[in-house]
Amino acid sequence: MDTPVPQLNGVHHLKLPVSDLDRSREWYQSRLGYVVAMEFREDGKVMGLALNHPNGGPRLALRLDPGKAAASSGFDYFSIGVPTKAAMDELSARLMQLGDAHAGVQVASLGWILPGLSDPDGHEIRFYTTESHKKAPDGEVYVVENARPTTTHRNQEPLSP
Repeated sequence: MDTPVPQLNGVHHLKLPVSDLDRSREWYQSRLGYVVAMEFREDGKVMGLALNHPNGGPRLALRLDPGKAAASSGFDYFSIGVPTKAAMDELSARLMQLGDAHAGVQVASLGWILPGLSDPDGHEIRFYTTESHKKAPDGEVYVVENARPTTTHRNQEPLSP
């Protein structure tokens, strides 16, 4: 097949199943600053929310689906970009101040990561800096050996408030 690569334009939005829309909306608003932009109603009942971030975060959709929320608990479906390590340190401190345990800011393959934060349904929300401490080689595949065991080891003792 000799067709051009399709045009894409970033991620449109991230979507998570949740067991309680109000609880999840409040958590994403209070922890990360998200604001409700849309409600999706079915037979008069709010079944989903679209959230926007006022300072560059990706759009986020929350869908009421307790069964899928329980089944996906513990998995990190996505990572949210943070521009600098300084901004990551500020986010880490904010989360700690709000009482949310996490694994702390750590060195990652190219930048810094803040893993180990869970939303009210247990989805792991990870943050990676878009600022790097290292440059991947141009034109080559950058191989990372044993990233998961290293991260798992680092995450064994989450920071708590």
